Amino acid sequence: MKKTIRFSKGFIPCAILSVLIIAFGVVGFVTKGINLGLDFKPGLIEDVRIANPAVSVVYDGNARATLELSRDGVSVIVSGTGAENKTSTFAYADYKTVQDVAEALNTVEGVSATVNEDGDVEAFYMFLNSAISTQLSHTPLYIYAKNSTVSVDDVRAALEDMKGISVKALGSGAEMSFQIRMPVNSEEDSSRVLQGTVEDTLAKKFGENCIVVVKTDFIGSSFSKTLASKSIILLLCTVVLIWVYAAFRFHWDFALGSVIALLHDTCIMFTFIVWTQMEFTTTVLAAVLTIIGYSINATVVILDRVRFVVAKFKDGNDSYEGVKITKFEQVLDIALSDTLGRSIITTLTTLFAVISLYIFTTGSIKDFALALIVGLISGCYSSIFISSGFISLFRKKWVPKFGVHHSEKSIKAGALDLN
Repeated sequence: MKKTIRFSKGFIPCAILSVLIIAFGVVGFVTKGINLGLDFKPGLIEDVRIANPAVSVVYDGNARATLELSRDGVSVIVSGTGAENKTSTFAYADYKTVQDVAEALNTVEGVSATVNEDGDVEAFYMFLNSAISTQLSHTPLYIYAKNSTVSVDDVRAALEDMKGISVKALGSGAEMSFQIRMPVNSEEDSSRVLQGTVEDTLAKKFGENCIVVVKTDFIGSSFSKTLASKSIILLLCTVVLIWVYAAFRFHWDFALGSVIALLHDTCIMFTFIVWTQMEFTTTVLAAVLTIIGYSINATVVILDRVRFVVAKFKDGNDSYEGVKITKFEQVLDIALSDTLGRSIITTLTTLFAVISLYIFTTGSIKDFALALIVGLISGCYSSIFISSGFISLFRKKWVPKFGVHHSEKSIKAGALDLN
C-alpha cells in the first residue's frame, strides 16, 4: 500500500492561516485600496515617442498631397484638381538612408524635403506623428528617424508636477515609446484638456517638434463604471456556474467546498494585489479568472479520487487496501496522497512557463504573470487543504460500511445517500 500522508492534520491550522491572510487583505483594502488601472477609472492613456525631427516636408502645389510611411518605404499620393493622380513610392531597399529618402521626395513635383539631422541613419526606422494628419501643406510635416536618448526617468521628471500620472517604457531601441496614464481629476477635465496638458508639458521640456504622439485613448467615467460592474458580474457568474457543475457531477458539499476554495484563491490574489499596489487592469482580472479555472480543475481531480475511494465502501466493506477506515478524514488523506504527485507536477510545470513570462516580459504581461504565480501557489494549497477541510467538516457522520455521511438513525430508516 502507498504511504498515506495525514493531510487532515493541517485542515484547521491552514484554515486559520487563510483567515488571517484574508483579514490582512481586508485591512489593506480599507487602508490602501486597490490601485485601479485606467481600464476601471476615467482618464487618459497616451503613447508618445521623443525624438528630433530628421526631415521636414512641405508641399506648395495646387492639388492634395499626402505622405505615408510603412515598413517597406515612403509613398507620396498626389490627387485632386490641378494635378495628375499619381502615387510615388520609394522603397527602403533602394533608398537606404534618411538622406536618400529626402532626395527622392524632392523629385516629386511640388514637394520639398529638407534634412535637419540624422541624414545617415537607416531609413527603415523612420516614423511620423500619427496624431497629425499626413496631408502635406505649406506647414512642415516632420519625419523622425530614431528615438532620442531620453529615458523613462526623464519623462517622469518632466511630468512630476501632474497629480496621479504614471509613465511606463514600452519596447526598446528604435521601437521604444512611453505610455503615459493620467486620471481625470475633476469633471471639467476632458480628453482634449488632458492631452494638451501632457503634450505642452513635454514640449517645454524636450522641444515643441520633438513629441511624437503614437496613440491616444481616453476612457470616460461612464465606460469605466460599466466595465467595473460587468467585471464583477463576470466573476460572480463564473463562480456560480462552477458551483452548478460541481454539484451536478459530485455532491452539494463537494460543490460548496470547491466554490469556497475558488473564493479563497480570489481573496488571496486580491490581498497580494492590494498590498503590492499592483495596477489592477483587465489583464490582471484575466489572471484571476484563469486561476479560477485552473483551481477548479485541480480540485475536481482530487474530488474524483475521493468519490472513487468512497465507492469502495458501498458493498459493505469498512477497509481500504487492508486499512480499516473509521472516519472520513482517512478517505481524504488517501485521495490527497494518491493525487499529490499529479498536483505538484502540474503546478510546477505551469509555474515554469509563468515564471518565464515574468522574467522575460514587461508591462501588463509581467503583472499578469506575477498574479498567476501567486494564484497557482494558492490554487494548489486550497485544493488540498481548504476544499478538503470544508468537506471533512460536513462529513463528520460518515459511515464507512455504507459509504454515506448520515447518522445511524437515518441509515435504519433507509435514507442512504450514496453520493
